[in-house]
Amino acid sequence: MTDTVTLAQVDPTAPRRRGARRRPGATLSACGGAIVLLCVAGLIAVHFWPGFDPYTQDLALVRLAPFAHPEHPFGTDALGRDLLSRLAAGGKTTLWITLTIVLLNMAVGTVLGLLAGFFGGWLDSAIALLTDVSLALPAVLLLIALSAIFGPSALLMILVLGFTHWMSFARLARATALSLKGRDFVVAPQMLGATSWRVIRTHILPHVLPQMFILAVTSIGQVILLQAGLDYLGLGIQPPEPTWGGLVLEGQKLLRLSPWQVIIPGVAIFLVVGGTQFFSQRFTAETNQPLRKVR
Repeated sequence: MTDTVTLAQVDPTAPRRRGARRRPGATLSACGGAIVLLCVAGLIAVHFWPGFDPYTQDLALVRLAPFAHPEHPFGTDALGRDLLSRLAAGGKTTLWITLTIVLLNMAVGTVLGLLAGFFGGWLDSAIALLTDVSLALPAVLLLIALSAIFGPSALLMILVLGFTHWMSFARLARATALSLKGRDFVVAPQMLGATSWRVIRTHILPHVLPQMFILAVTSIGQVILLQAGLDYLGLGIQPPEPTWGGLVLEGQKLLRLSPWQVIIPGVAIFLVVGGTQFFSQRFTAETNQPLRKVR
């Protein structure tokens, strides 16, 4: 008797065997999710702190060390501004810009990938050519060139990063659409007279979106790291608006005198980026888990 590869049926009501392993990445995912939730909750809570003020300068309290003053638990910078308030304000700006960029990438990549995978032909070739051109064009160099013409700004960074990192979304959406367009639940509505757009929206898109959201979660940390690097280089949000990359740049000038000005925003970037990567491990492991053989 030959073996057939099928999805193993598991009874959810059956008791788990003693010593059975947990699903891959479950522990890392739980730790990462907890870290991200704590960081986001902390950023929100700081905005209700009695002394929250990321912009007011106090030259009498310059370069205070952490916990040296009750009103400034994370210390102050070279101009006497509260570092905790600036960290929270920068985190809020970083998160909403990151989510905007990721959603733009997901929207553009999903649409182009669905069109390429479902219709194929010359449209597939054109989108594949556009993908190759986009991969060959460094986003940082493009942002530098546009910043020299229009000046650096948050809007310019969102537009450049939002329309230059969609290729992985497009490839995944195309592969999923190719695997689904020959299935019975996709072919049957077309034979009954349903339009292609209705079939894509009703029968293919619901199967593609979960994959897109998984990829979006994995790319959040990468976009945060890239955005912090661009802010550090002066290509993103400009002072006096606080950003995590900008805080690292400001603290680097006084690294020997007050190293906490670099360490604190650096730890915040590390925790959020690492937390999002750990959180995405479970979804990635479940998606890539091989099928089991059943006799």
